[in-house]
Amino acid sequence: MEMKTDFPEALTARDRIMKTACTLFYREGFRAVGIDRIIEEASVAKMSFYRYFPSKSDLIAAFLRKRHDDWMAWFTADVEVRIAAERSGLEVIAETLRSWFRQPDFRGCAFINTVAETSDHSSELARIAREHKADLEVFIEKLAARLSLPAPKETAAAAMIIVEGAIVRAQITGNPEIASACKPLLAALGAGGGLTLSSAARSQSR
Repeated sequence: MEMKTDFPEALTARDRIMKTACTLFYREGFRAVGIDRIIEEASVAKMSFYRYFPSKSDLIAAFLRKRHDDWMAWFTADVEVRIAAERSGLEVIAETLRSWFRQPDFRGCAFINTVAETSDHSSELARIAREHKADLEVFIEKLAARLSLPAPKETAAAAMIIVEGAIVRAQITGNPEIASACKPLLAALGAGGGLTLSSAARSQSR
């Protein structure tokens, strides 16, 4: 039997549900985690659960939106700090990824995992996942523009392929040092190598 999670008394029923769902969905995937388990581990009544989340899909969507907000806030802040401290280029993204890959609870990208579990790519969950990736690409594009890199849009699209590949490889291998492999690739984009990838990147960004 699963142990119930201890929560601070100040947490509302909705907060407990969200905290439990965020942990379980990211760690095990949403198909493997049932509503009854979340209700039990969150220590809430079934009626309370359905008051806040009429369906499991509603809860998954809420999890993804929170994950997006939390992860993007962390990622962008970490990259900005490294850019300022190291006075480097896009290659600092590799160091930020490495710090993420080293976290004990790293289970890859929640949005890549969601698309892998979703059969309907026109669903709300798949749309939220695409929006997350689009926002990440926009951040990298703006960063490339600030760094005065050529063709920021194409450079960002190429960088996304590198970043996504590193995330999947780190998840598959369990090796956080995978990030080291993408550092020279991102540095090459920053040195103008992105121009040699412009055709492929342009088609990727469409």
